Amino acid sequence: MKQIAPSILSADFAHLEQQVDLINRSEADLLHVDVMDGVFVPNISFGFPVMQVLHQYSTKPLDVHLMIVHPERYVERFCDAGAWSVGFHLEAVDDPLPILQLIRDKGVRTCLTINPDIDPQRLLPYLDKVDMVLLMSVFAGFGGQKFIPETIDKIRFIHREIQQRNLPTLLEVDGGVNTTNASTLFEAGADILVAGNAVFHAPNPLTVIQQMKQ
Repeated sequence: MKQIAPSILSADFAHLEQQVDLINRSEADLLHVDVMDGVFVPNISFGFPVMQVLHQYSTKPLDVHLMIVHPERYVERFCDAGAWSVGFHLEAVDDPLPILQLIRDKGVRTCLTINPDIDPQRLLPYLDKVDMVLLMSVFAGFGGQKFIPETIDKIRFIHREIQQRNLPTLLEVDGGVNTTNASTLFEAGADILVAGNAVFHAPNPLTVIQQMKQ
């Protein structure tokens, strides 16, 4: 499975409707929505009003990535705002299981995320309890960072665990993804690649998405 999820964080917000329409017309599979609170990460992005606009105009499922503290306070509202999936950071919570259940009770797909400095072994107890896991290949909080090469070994490790257990869990990778490394990441075991600047800052975003999927 090769899926591309352009990150709306890199879009031109002065022309948000046109940018969403661009993704609607593309071969992208999802629209990735990065939510930052200025606490868990040092930047602030957007919240429910923008989420509702994206839900109104996007024909692609909304893949929501919460880079926030206390995600348990907000996951249900993001589900209600139109999320197809809601993910949060393992390192931001004491126990992810009750929060995953809140999302699941809303009929929305669950995702658990870790930053590059978190041992991927910490995900292992939850691989059979989530629909997706997201490995950050840059540190959450900023767009336009360079891909961290060590992530490839982590992708292989998690992919191997998923295969050995015969789980349907999807593996997503986010950060520094582009046409140069996309094929390598898919070969390592990624199912979904999140791409921001590589898509929205390209002369022809539709072609870039197509090239990444090949």
